[in-house]
Parts: sequence; C-alpha cells; structure tokens
Amino acid sequence: MRTLQVDLGERSYPIYIGGGLLEKAGDFFEQHQQSTKSPVLIVTDDHVAPKYLPVVETSLQAKGYRTVSKVVKAGEKSKSLDVYEEVMTTAIEGGLDRRSAVVALGGGVVGDLAGFVAATYMRGVTFVQMPTTILAHDSSVGGKVAVNHRLAKNMIGAFHQPEMVLYDVDSLQSLPPRDVRAGLSEMIKHGLIWDAAFADWCREHTADLLALDPEALGYGLTQGCSIKSQVVSVDERENGLRAILNLGHTLGHAIEAIGGYGEFLHGEAISIGMAAAAKLAVNRGRDPQIYKQTVSILSGFGLPTAMPAHLNEQDVIGAMMHDKKFKEQTMVFILPLAIGRVEIVSDVTLDEVRQVIAELKEEGQHV
Repeated sequence: MRTLQVDLGERSYPIYIGGGLLEKAGDFFEQHQQSTKSPVLIVTDDHVAPKYLPVVETSLQAKGYRTVSKVVKAGEKSKSLDVYEEVMTTAIEGGLDRRSAVVALGGGVVGDLAGFVAATYMRGVTFVQMPTTILAHDSSVGGKVAVNHRLAKNMIGAFHQPEMVLYDVDSLQSLPPRDVRAGLSEMIKHGLIWDAAFADWCREHTADLLALDPEALGYGLTQGCSIKSQVVSVDERENGLRAILNLGHTLGHAIEAIGGYGEFLHGEAISIGMAAAAKLAVNRGRDPQIYKQTVSILSGFGLPTAMPAHLNEQDVIGAMMHDKKFKEQTMVFILPLAIGRVEIVSDVTLDEVRQVIAELKEEGQHV
C-alpha cells in the first residue's frame, strides 16, 4: 500500500492506494476514530453497488458500524439537485447526526454528489472518498464537491475536504475500456501541467496503463494524486495556483453540458479541451510542438482531440459563457508553455475561442 498526505493544516488527510482496501474499510474507520454510535451513509451508483457495496457494508458492520445506503443511477445526470435531495432524504430518514460519516463509493459523479451532501448536511459532516474509477483519482482529492445546473457544470458546490481517501486499485479491473481511457485523460493532465518526466512516462507506458497493469497503474495513480495534493496544499480554494488543474476544463465543461452530460465522458471532453488549449497557446505564439506533442500523447491513448463536427459553435460559446471562468467578455484558460509547464491566462477573447473551435473541427475532418 502506498500512502500520500494532503497537507492542509487541521484539514490534512491521507490517501491510501493499494489492493484489497475496500475489504478493510472498517479497519480504516476504526483507525481514524470514527464513532460507531452514529450511522454511516454510503452513496454509490447502480453500476458499482452490485460489486462493492456488500463488501464495504460487511467490513464496516463487522467493526460495529450501522450503515445506510443510497444507490443512484450511474452517470453525470445524477449530479443534480433532484438527486441531491433524494440522498439528503435518505440521510435524514437514516438518522445521521453530526458525528456521522458520508462515504462516496464510486467514480467522480458519486464523489462530487456525496461530498456536497456531506458538506451541507447539518452544515458539514465527515466525508470519506472510496474511488472506484481511474478518473476519480483526480476528483477524489482536493475537496471540491458540487452538483450541476442544467446550464453549467459544478455551479452549485462547496469546498469540503475528506477525512481520508481509500483507493482500492483492484476495483479498477472491472472498468470498461472507454472508462479506462477517459480516466487516464486526467492522469495525463497532471503530467502536462506539472511534470514533463511523468508525461513522458505515461507515453512510454501507454499499453501497460490501458491494459490495467497493476504496477503501472499503481505508480501512475500515485504520481497523479501526488501532483494534485501538492497543488492543493499550496492553494486549497483556487485563489491562484490551483487553477492550473483546470487545463482543458474551460472548453471541456462546455462540451459536456451541450452533450447533455451523457454524450461525452468527462475525460473525453477534457481531452478535446486540452488539445484546444494547446492550439490556443500556439495561436498566441508558443512553440508549435506543444500542440503536436499534446495531441500525440492523448491520441496514443485513444482519446479524442478534434472538435466533433455536429457540435454547434454558438452552443459551445453559450455554454462557456455560463462557466465560472467567464468574466467581462473574456475567459480564463490554462495554456501550456511546454509539456509540464502551464500559465493562467485571463484575457482569452471569444474570437480566439471561435478560431480554435473552427480549427479543431477542421482537424476532425482530416482524421
């Protein structure tokens, strides 16, 4: 088992990464002195529940914990106020109190939803992340929790750090190939923003990562979590440095929104967004190799890098204007200076965005 620490003073917490950890959930709860007198709410989805909910429940109950569970429909559409209310109802009916814990057992959607419940139930209770997807190695660290509005992603949320992250890599072996690729998009992102050597390592181990080789996966996830924890430790609430974690997200979130949070997986949309950021950087005079190298590593993992032809430019622009990063007719983009180094640019114009969208659509016609 590998252990990382997210250093946030009183809100610091460990990330445990290894095999068989879900079976030991009760041991970790006991180790972290979670009260057995208060119910534990486990939030999961209908894909994950049949595989892992009984495992976690059995482990917790063996240590004297009373569990309540809520199973939501898998997919981004469950990150809604309607589903949030359903989970809150389960928490209230289950008798959760101020010493209870809310567990997120699943991917990024479940983590964000359960985390927002934990942040707002009785003004905040203990939160534990148990990610079961590769994508969630990013979303489970850092304390950003939220639900979507129909007009914009993650617009309703809070910062609420977990007590711990319990990352059982054995749970990743059952992921569909598309989910594997989409999850690796965020792993690659961490190399692109922070560590060129790690980006190179991802490229060199593409086949191993796609095949879910345990050793490669364990190392890649540890490095990805480590990079994110370093950034979050410096800037917990995104007042500066933490914004670099949004590489590809300005456009990516818009693509997700106009796709109805179902047509594109998060990692797929972010991959297109990262290609767009690299193209925008080149349009602003950066080394053309940045775009070529970015597209090369992403496409090597089978990730999309061109703008789908059927997406309407004005719809994309409209969705971006609802983003938190849109101010006074300009947008904040994270743009690469080189592989492993990025800058925060706050004056990207709508015309520049339109040009990039057109160029990425053109790229799609040549694929």
